[in-house]
Amino acid sequence: MIKRFTTTIFAIGFCFSALAQEPVDMAAVQKIRKEGLENSKVMDIAFQITDVAGPRLSNSPGLKRAQEWAMKQFNDWGLKNVQLEAWGNFGKGWQVDKYYAATTTPYYKAIIASPKAWTPGTNGVIKSEIILIKADSLPQLEEYKGKLAGKIVMFDNSGSRALENSYTADVTRYTESELDKMAGAAPATAQTPGFRSNPAMAAMMKMRAARAEMNKRIQEEKAGLILTYARGSYGTFFTSNGASYAIDAPSVSPELEVSSEDFLRILRLLRAGQKVEMEAEIKTSFYDQDPQGYNVIAEIPGTDKKLKDEVVMLGGHYDSWHAATGATDNAAGSAVMMEAIRILKSIGFQPKRTIRIALWSSEEQGLHGSRGYVAKHFGDPKTMKLTPDQKKVSAYYNLDNGTGAIRGIYSQGNAAVGPIFQEWLKPFHDIEAKTVTISNTGGTDHLAFNAVGIPGFQFIQDPMDYDTRTHHSNMDTYDRLVAQDLKRSATIVAAFVYHTSERAAALPRVTLPKANPAGR
Repeated sequence: MIKRFTTTIFAIGFCFSALAQEPVDMAAVQKIRKEGLENSKVMDIAFQITDVAGPRLSNSPGLKRAQEWAMKQFNDWGLKNVQLEAWGNFGKGWQVDKYYAATTTPYYKAIIASPKAWTPGTNGVIKSEIILIKADSLPQLEEYKGKLAGKIVMFDNSGSRALENSYTADVTRYTESELDKMAGAAPATAQTPGFRSNPAMAAMMKMRAARAEMNKRIQEEKAGLILTYARGSYGTFFTSNGASYAIDAPSVSPELEVSSEDFLRILRLLRAGQKVEMEAEIKTSFYDQDPQGYNVIAEIPGTDKKLKDEVVMLGGHYDSWHAATGATDNAAGSAVMMEAIRILKSIGFQPKRTIRIALWSSEEQGLHGSRGYVAKHFGDPKTMKLTPDQKKVSAYYNLDNGTGAIRGIYSQGNAAVGPIFQEWLKPFHDIEAKTVTISNTGGTDHLAFNAVGIPGFQFIQDPMDYDTRTHHSNMDTYDRLVAQDLKRSATIVAAFVYHTSERAAALPRVTLPKANPAGR
């Protein structure tokens, strides 16, 4: 039944391509679909990136393991110009070597938590009564002067509210009406919501700055360990960094990001006057011998005499946070892009334009890997001084929104590519990928290319449990990956890359951006 339906779709798709201005190579699409949907290796790739390599925090041993494996894999597949290319200075690597924490009074209870990134260990086992600090400013903190040395401390603040049950599904897919709304969206303007200042964000940054000053004072008091409230519920917590990764960053106190249920349990006991004791041991390591950041780069060289110097790029960020193994953020995107290029090699494709894959590092700290690469090869968004190679990139395709299947693509305000992408998606309507939206989406590496006028695109993906459960959390593991979704996504990406490389002309571009001194 499936094979019969697929054949019908191809027949319809071929008719569309014959009538449309934008050609679709249905013979190539059939080869791509067969390889991508029937002979997929995407879950094997994801396993290597997650379970085998482990957490991949920037400049950590885990990231280096994953990068070395990717380069070996690219070489085994027969890709060319495989390299670990430096993009610029990043700073220190860091990893957790050991973590244990539990309350011991009024009873034993292991704590769900993680050391905050780039924070030190406890220098052995620490056992202490937990001190509840009731202070929102430095003057209020003076009450605790001389009382915190060697102690485990936590703040009592209004942000630690009681949890509420959730009555909505963690995992969702886009409905047809939601996709129709995307397809009918108007181009973004300076007046579009989202371009304005965000008072809530400003208030949060102010609060963070105040807490950083208080943490500095607590360090001066030689506190042994700070417990902080981690966003999340039902045992899931979302992690972050507790210190700078700069080589010359000042030292900080050891800090544990504690799951909301455990943090609130301790807080209730302390507020009620109950004594709470805790023991913990944290060992972390810093890696500062090589502060350079690196991307993995590999190519299928172009074969057309006139077009082989032009490039089609695809990629995703390879780094992750440390509380899990970074499966949906972003082993999923990296595995899909690796699988897409494997598909193209497996079908014997010899592209007209060069196809280049990039696995970026340090996206989580500010798109550093892709921005460094773009600045090195294509131009500086701060001045808009561009290199000759900027004109040679037809497109950059990115994937970084979890395990969800591709349902379409954001055209990033580029109206001229809309009809092209619509034709390229028609052979995939049967696997529910058909939406092209003029809307912009942000937050990941395609923005580095857009900033210098190169067409960079992120695909529309089903949300799944990305924002509710896995993004930057301790639950971001291989088990959260959906094999069918990743197979479909890799197949669609491979087809987009194929058609971009074979087009007579490069993809149309929008008006060149103006210089942006902020470099964004």
